[in-house]
Amino acid sequence: MPELFRNYGFVFYFFSLDHAPIHVHVRGTEGFAKYTWNGQSFEMEYCEGIKANDLKRIKHSIDENADIIIKRWHEIFKDNE
Repeated sequence: MPELFRNYGFVFYFFSLDHAPIHVHVRGTEGFAKYTWNGQSFEMEYCEGIKANDLKRIKHSIDENADIIIKRWHEIFKDNE
């Protein structure tokens, strides 16, 4: 699992054999979520067990690091696109 970064106690990562479209998984002690790139921003696809306040922090982290997430996706999955 390629880990991208950690922030606010959450791990932001891809699965090793992930698939298009570009998306990022987030895991914390109480739950997980998935955010998918729509061509302009990352939007939450699903969430389980993460509190609303933490979702705001997660979204902020993803928005601040969107360029890094997209760049790393292309580096890791260049053959899967």
